Amino acid sequence: MSADTKVLVVDDNRDNANIIRQYLTAVWGYPVSVAYNGDDAVRIFEDERPNIILLDVMMPGRDGWDVCQSIKAKLRPDEKVRIIMVTALDDVSNKHQALQAGADDFVEKPFDLSRLAATVQRNISALA
Repeated sequence: MSADTKVLVVDDNRDNANIIRQYLTAVWGYPVSVAYNGDDAVRIFEDERPNIILLDVMMPGRDGWDVCQSIKAKLRPDEKVRIIMVTALDDVSNKHQALQAGADDFVEKPFDLSRLAATVQRNISALA
């Protein structure tokens, strides 16, 4: 893990978001911020500039597709950010939509935490 690696977890289910945060912080030592809705996610991104974002798709209000597109549009030319869509939507059309929105990876719910952490690590490696 790079010293400047920061993670943002976005999920309207507070329990899910907090479990992911606690796991990534305790086991892997990642600094993790949490947002419970799309507007907060964009605001935290602008303030903290995390380079790994775990983004739930199905949220009330601003959904993950919109948040993904907004964040990708706000990237500076030299900025590397990986967005991992985390969702129960597992069909091919949703995976295609995730890529169209600018997502870099996709994790299906339900997931086990070790598999999620492996996905995060793979995306951190891709930042190098």
